Amino acid sequence: MSRGPRRGSSRSSDLTNGGDQLKAVFVLLVGLSGGLVALQSNAPLPVIGAAILGGIVAGGALLWYLIWITTD
Repeated sequence: MSRGPRRGSSRSSDLTNGGDQLKAVFVLLVGLSGGLVALQSNAPLPVIGAAILGGIVAGGALLWYLIWITTD
């Protein structure tokens, strides 16, 4: 049994996949945070949905900005 890297998979692709998953989780976390704030204020369901959608858009914009300022 070999303990080396899996055949057909490279370490860099594993890191990229993990990085992409982390980015998606970050955006979803910001979106759900907006929804939870609306839920705590007893907002109606359409407003909670709009808050989640707005949070996802804001999270995507924040992620884009963070990537933009950290790349050369």
